[in-house]
Amino acid sequence: MAKVKLGYIWLDGYKPEPNMRHKVKVIDHDGPVTLADCPEWSFDGSSTQQAEGRSSDCLLQPVAVIPDPEGKNAYLVMAEVLNADGSLHTTNVRGSFDDDDDVWFGLEQEYFLWDDGKPLGFPENGYPAPQGPYYCSVGAGRAFGREIVEEHLDICLDAGLNVTGTNAEVATGQWEYQIFAKGAKAAGDAAWLTRFLLVRTAEKYGLTINFAPKPVKGDWNGSGQHANFSNTAIREQGGKELVEKIMKSFERRHKIHIEAYGSDNNQRLTGLHETQSIDKFSYGVSDRGSSIRIPVATANNGYKGYLEDRRPAANADPYQIVKAIVGALKEA
Repeated sequence: MAKVKLGYIWLDGYKPEPNMRHKVKVIDHDGPVTLADCPEWSFDGSSTQQAEGRSSDCLLQPVAVIPDPEGKNAYLVMAEVLNADGSLHTTNVRGSFDDDDDVWFGLEQEYFLWDDGKPLGFPENGYPAPQGPYYCSVGAGRAFGREIVEEHLDICLDAGLNVTGTNAEVATGQWEYQIFAKGAKAAGDAAWLTRFLLVRTAEKYGLTINFAPKPVKGDWNGSGQHANFSNTAIREQGGKELVEKIMKSFERRHKIHIEAYGSDNNQRLTGLHETQSIDKFSYGVSDRGSSIRIPVATANNGYKGYLEDRRPAANADPYQIVKAIVGALKEA
């Protein structure tokens, strides 16, 4: 039997957004590890704001496992949090909704590489040149942290995560990657696992990842987590009437979605910097200033393809995002 490392990842009880937690279990196992090989485990919930000290045990229920390219005989295990009696913990968003494999998601995770209280590439005092040259940039003085971004991409691909692309964003030290998955819970799992690998990679370089929706005030873009989505009806049936019916459902639920789409999002959703105001709902073809953008390719294809919800903030819990979108599609 070989010694195999299982790195359990779960979400804690901190508000308004959870933090990732991680600990390693060593098991004896030969051959590839599957989900069935990952045992239920426990942790001290009193240290994660998920239990009291007098009754502190919480359970970790594995829900996804991927190889860990950074370790020998190592895997990463995404886990849900359960109470000691096996019931759903109140902080367990993933377990609070029914999955829907018919809904496909492409999440665009924006973030800042953060160095000693400021974006990587910012001067010690003041600000760099205004945003503009940094988007999809090349060269020193414009692209900062490319080695971290490309290392993260390679690790994700080696782990079998379907990252479909990455690019420098419009502000100094700001980047984005895109992750695709079929099924709501699979999308949430993949998004959190890519986040874990990103944070751990930056940790090696002495940097942190800032997911705040507006970490740099002023005339700088915030960070979002645009959610591209489709179901069979959108992908195969299409039609303007269908899309408008779906948009009415999203409009009715606008408040529900805003509450699920990340804290301090009002600082980002101002109506400026390619956003719609947080208190308004709108949609439009090729309109990056709307709440939901209908891609021009979708419109030109008989309104058949996918839609993009531009409201989620970078710090939003991906499970909350997919839960809200699945709910809106079901009510359409």
